[in-house]
Amino acid sequence: MAEKQKEMSFLGHLEELRWHLVRGASAIFILAIVFFVFAEQVYDHFLLAHIKPDFITYKVFCDFFNLFGLDSAFCNVSFEDSKLQSIKVTSQLMNSIWSSLILGVILSFPYLLWEIWRFVSPGLTKHEIKRSRGFIFIASLLFFIGVLFSFYVIAPISIHFLYNYQITDAIQNSFTLESHIGLVTNMLLGVSILFELPVLIYFLTKIGLVTPDFLKKYRKHALVVVLILAAIITPPDIASQVIVAIPILILYEISIKVSRRVIKKQQKDARKG
Repeated sequence: MAEKQKEMSFLGHLEELRWHLVRGASAIFILAIVFFVFAEQVYDHFLLAHIKPDFITYKVFCDFFNLFGLDSAFCNVSFEDSKLQSIKVTSQLMNSIWSSLILGVILSFPYLLWEIWRFVSPGLTKHEIKRSRGFIFIASLLFFIGVLFSFYVIAPISIHFLYNYQITDAIQNSFTLESHIGLVTNMLLGVSILFELPVLIYFLTKIGLVTPDFLKKYRKHALVVVLILAAIITPPDIASQVIVAIPILILYEISIKVSRRVIKKQQKDARKG
């Protein structure tokens, strides 16, 4: 009888999880449909915004370098022959569908977190729920800061470099729609997830896999990893890598403080117990 109750309880959890997944997927698809309907505006003003010489980041970077009396390529931004190629018959349709789904995931991120929280929270104590109330807000805030940082900093730097990089005049750049949109969407998702580092460290510290001492001990190793990541997602020039590396290093230092607070709280609770 007890085994049957456990089995029913397990099946009940599966059923509950299924509905959370259904609601999360529904939110993504609804937003994806909206993005698909307004695909022209989404592409013109968002996904293809970086190949326009008047994009705001280029002007800001130009003014910044001029402030120090330095010449900058951002003052003479040019995307000659920047028309993207659509090679296959279905390329534009499939690209529009896929990019709409990715943007749907990005915009629905807070709701997806909320669905995860609703599924997990019944297994937590009142004290744990109280201490974790700001989880969705903080995680969503970090995620969208990552989106903005990627869109206004990393993407324009990378696209400006890659579109103007040429080994020899004998080679002509002719980029495809898939390669450009793939670059932009991968940056948006990748960098945004990277900005969740403090949240990840919080949970790893909670379950005992990470400590502040561990993070401080391997700070130099983390610096190397961050520089490698910056080199991968940005053009091979020092300025771009530094621009990307600085916020990630700041997030790492914040993660150390988060881990330290978690450990202190656990020690305090242990003394009370």
